[in-house]
Amino acid sequence: MPSLLEQLSSMTVVVADTGDLEAIRRFTPRDATTNPSLILAAAQIPAYQNIIDEALKSSRREVGEDAPVEEVVDEALDEICVLFGKEILKIVPGRVSTEVDARLSFDTQATIDKARKLIGLYRSLGIDSDRVLIKIASTWEGIKAAEELEKEGIHCNLTLLFGFGQAVACAEAGVTLISPFVGRILDWYKASTGRDSYLGPEDPGVISVTRIFNYFKAYNYKTEVMGASFRNVDEIVELAGCDLLTISPKLLDQLRDVDVKLIRKLDPEEPQNKEPKLNIDLELFREMMSKDRMASEKLEEGIRGFSKAIQTLEAQLAHRMAVLEGGAAFAHAVQEIFLLNDLDGDGCITREEWLGSDKVFDALDHDHDGRLLPDDVRSGLGAALALTTF
Repeated sequence: MPSLLEQLSSMTVVVADTGDLEAIRRFTPRDATTNPSLILAAAQIPAYQNIIDEALKSSRREVGEDAPVEEVVDEALDEICVLFGKEILKIVPGRVSTEVDARLSFDTQATIDKARKLIGLYRSLGIDSDRVLIKIASTWEGIKAAEELEKEGIHCNLTLLFGFGQAVACAEAGVTLISPFVGRILDWYKASTGRDSYLGPEDPGVISVTRIFNYFKAYNYKTEVMGASFRNVDEIVELAGCDLLTISPKLLDQLRDVDVKLIRKLDPEEPQNKEPKLNIDLELFREMMSKDRMASEKLEEGIRGFSKAIQTLEAQLAHRMAVLEGGAAFAHAVQEIFLLNDLDGDGCITREEWLGSDKVFDALDHDHDGRLLPDDVRSGLGAALALTTF
């Protein structure tokens, strides 16, 4: 009997939820998605150091030799995301999702500008915009930005989606795809109810995506539904038949190792919907979000988490610039490390505060007292970076 992964692929587009190119090669999905956390994780892998360095050097040329490190890093962030996307598109036959900086989530025009820039970078590499989805947080401002971008032919993937109102607003805006977060919804309900687990059909994230899928199909919306952020295989099995599912390499491995029969749960030809059609404006959107504490809290938490991942990546890029350029960049990198990691402002960084890898912390902590002082970082930063090469 075919594996669960093979059966799932026959009824749902399977997407790899990772920035690890080797993992994508292993599973040969049609599409792939990335986000700041995934790019940050991929940036730790030595094999991808050339992508990081290429982006930093290109960004230095773009902003000028005398530009401060901050400007180089800001430019490099976009280039790194696009360069990872370019490498992913060499492997997958379909599309890659590239995310707009989450710190722009409540600024419609800034989101539009950033999306246009990312698409421009892809086009400069000879990549057609039809192969790229711009990921935008599902705030009202983000949805309005996506509505304008879709009119320009820039296709969007609305992420950090937890509530039904968010989903309907996205569909009415004509976005290409939405990514409701199954696992994060489950996390919220487990924390708020005290329950340790939910059976697949009772999983709140599964119920949410099922509701959205059936509503979209009943009213013939063109917006695709891509379940995301899975915590276990049962959630995936319960959404078999969804338009797309983006799945981590760990769960893809589990799906590939099981060969029981998979039953289709979602059918676009026979949607199970009994809800009236909604027309979402700003007032109704705000009302629905205010009444949905889970969606509001998880959206805020998600934006905060993605923003933190970007800040961490920025700090790591500044560190790498210290190795590539030395001098002022090195001093700036030390300062950035303390600004980002010294959470209580006491002039030292503990292991609990440290946002980087344990390997880097250990390389810097020469006296093994579990605390990093400025002199520790200044004396050991170059060696630590050389050791890990991200």
